[in-house]
Amino acid sequence: MIDFDLDDELELIRSTARQFAADHLRPGLRDNEKARGVSDAMREAFAEIGFQGLECPESLGGSGLGALARCLVMEELGAADPGAALALDGLGTALYPLAELGGEDALVRFAWPILEGVGTRAVLVWTGEGTRAQIDTRGDTLRGRIPWVPAERVDLLVLLDEEGCRVVESGVVESGVRCLPVRGSGLRAAGAAEIQLEEAKIAAHFRGEEGAQRSLARARLYATSLLVGVMRESALYSRQYALDRVAFGKPIAHHQALAFLIADMATAVDSCRLLAFEAACRIEKVRGIESLDDENPASTGEAAEAAATAFLEAAEQAMFVTPNGVQILGGHGFMQDYPVEKMMREARAISLVLGGVELAREHAGRELAAREGNIPLSLEASA
Repeated sequence: MIDFDLDDELELIRSTARQFAADHLRPGLRDNEKARGVSDAMREAFAEIGFQGLECPESLGGSGLGALARCLVMEELGAADPGAALALDGLGTALYPLAELGGEDALVRFAWPILEGVGTRAVLVWTGEGTRAQIDTRGDTLRGRIPWVPAERVDLLVLLDEEGCRVVESGVVESGVRCLPVRGSGLRAAGAAEIQLEEAKIAAHFRGEEGAQRSLARARLYATSLLVGVMRESALYSRQYALDRVAFGKPIAHHQALAFLIADMATAVDSCRLLAFEAACRIEKVRGIESLDDENPASTGEAAEAAATAFLEAAEQAMFVTPNGVQILGGHGFMQDYPVEKMMREARAISLVLGGVELAREHAGRELAAREGNIPLSLEASA
């Protein structure tokens, strides 16, 4: 029998994240967008709970928890305000290549100042295949342009590709990194900027193909969890609106066509959550966190495929759920008095990160095609 219940520790983490979102993120939803950031008081409350160091080693003052805990937290924060969630988590996905490729020394050197700073931000940018960044390497310096990052302040820039990552300490004097604020339609509470690199010095270069794969998988899972939260909020809010609004003598949710749509939206959210949880478990097994007695432990490729699949499905389903959330509200859906238009914008923005949907599809397909022993019996027999 499959048990989908969380253990007591994970349930506490989820309920704590949900309460934080209710107390701090939801009341200031539009204020965070207008300010293009979050308040120092909110950052202090976030730091006190310990969510920023959730996956950091205990030796560095973190909680040392795994990917599943991060999924639960980011879904709850994403359901309230994904842009504010990114602004609060100063280290964000930049943690993953530092931990996977650089180890504890890299975390001490680069991650610790971000965790200890006030309002400091680290940004991870994918610069491998499918990237929109235009970067030239000249010895130990970088020149080029990154069109968009969800931050207006960048104190640490981590550039990830298929072979490893390069680290630029952009918060130091004469770093060669310029952040030019730009208007963004989604994730406004996180801020938005174009980054220009002008002889930016590479502080460290960490290499390792498998470490890069794991880093990208963990970053995709982070984005997937935000998408699940955004979809959930859009589906729940529009469903409640449909239950409250009466037409032809009954709630519009009770009319067949709309009832079918609401059911499909709920199914999409639940399916994407399960894919995210599966990817989290595979990543934890690869990293040795999951203590299951398995004769065939998950490989890096399997974890990468699971994370790419989860991100791909979440991004595509978000483009089904969030526009329909707007449609259920009709003309009201496009007004800022209601949050569904914001959820649609946020979903689109999140789906563009880390190479976007097409790169995730390519990576998932490549890993599936390369996996040995994955031929169905019917095809094997016919061959």
